[in-house]
Amino acid sequence: MTTSDFHPRSGYTLPVFACASAIAALRWLLEDLTALPSVLVDLLEPPQTVEIPIEQVARLSPTAALAITRSDPGDNLDITRHTPIWAMVERVGDASDGLQEAIQIEGGEGIGRFLDAADRPAIYAYARRLIEENLRRWLPAGERIQVRFILPEGRSLAERTSNAAFGVVEGLSLLGTSGIAQPLSAPGQLEIYRQELRQRQDWYDGLVFCVGENGLDLAKQLGIGPDRLVKTANWLGSMLVEAGLQGVESILLFGYHGKLIKLAGGIFHTHHHVADGRQEILAAHCAKFGLPTAEVQQILTSPTTEAALGHLRTLDAKNARIDGNWVEQIYGSIAQQIDLRSQGYIQTHSNRFVRVGSVLFDRSRQIVIQSEAGAKILSQICYSD
Repeated sequence: MTTSDFHPRSGYTLPVFACASAIAALRWLLEDLTALPSVLVDLLEPPQTVEIPIEQVARLSPTAALAITRSDPGDNLDITRHTPIWAMVERVGDASDGLQEAIQIEGGEGIGRFLDAADRPAIYAYARRLIEENLRRWLPAGERIQVRFILPEGRSLAERTSNAAFGVVEGLSLLGTSGIAQPLSAPGQLEIYRQELRQRQDWYDGLVFCVGENGLDLAKQLGIGPDRLVKTANWLGSMLVEAGLQGVESILLFGYHGKLIKLAGGIFHTHHHVADGRQEILAAHCAKFGLPTAEVQQILTSPTTEAALGHLRTLDAKNARIDGNWVEQIYGSIAQQIDLRSQGYIQTHSNRFVRVGSVLFDRSRQIVIQSEAGAKILSQICYSD
């Protein structure tokens, strides 16, 4: 079998397995079961029902049960592969008064928490909707249940992710906009991404490239139509060239500043195993605008680009400048360089001109900067949708 013949196997995202565990635990409470090898989960996005194996399920008390599944992300280099996901479901009373939600979702050990809200578990919108809609189909009218999710390995696995860069600590998040886990790092996935781009022909006047789920989720919140969104993973260079070959008119690069900053340094495959240089690129732009040498050195030695951005914001807060602030000037320069380098990369490898703009956001999903071209493209595509 050649690489071109390889079709990577898709799996399911972590919220799907959490949902399956909750369904199994609830059914164990409600039904007189002796075995429950699997349950059906309606993914909602996409609209299909799948069968998920249940590893274990047991009653903990007359009103509580625990079920366990294991993550299967398909042919993807995903650290959550085979990790157990527990769901403890407890019947907690009458919901007919309407004062509380019938389904109360909580995050236990191993489920991350947002830094800006220490008591709020990192369970995102799709995961909540998936869990609530599937459980509602089994929950008797007027009953209230409490669902607590536990990832026994979540805290240790989180140390190998960039969750902290997005303000999630102490565990993994139940994140995703779909139930299907695309094998982002598997051989052959780039060709699948190219095919998906070709299917966006009706939107070639303006496409939005997002590296991952955070960008996709935030782009939708800003009013960008989902038909314009293209997930690239770390293959930004290859996808930019493909866009040029297909006749795309404009591209908005929409992503985390710690990832897109690499493009300003001419790094077009953004996986950290391939190349880095983020702090060096940021420090160079700081020096360009005259940031004092001691501060440039601190930027260069910052443990993350998020920490470096935080330092620049601290400097701005301490010293108001007549000619603007450091963040605006430095990140404005970086965004402009991303646009120019990306346009040049497309021109070099496809002999086509594509207008490129960029929007960079931080770990709190707040926009840090929009390039001039990025702001124009964003206003056009949001308006036209």
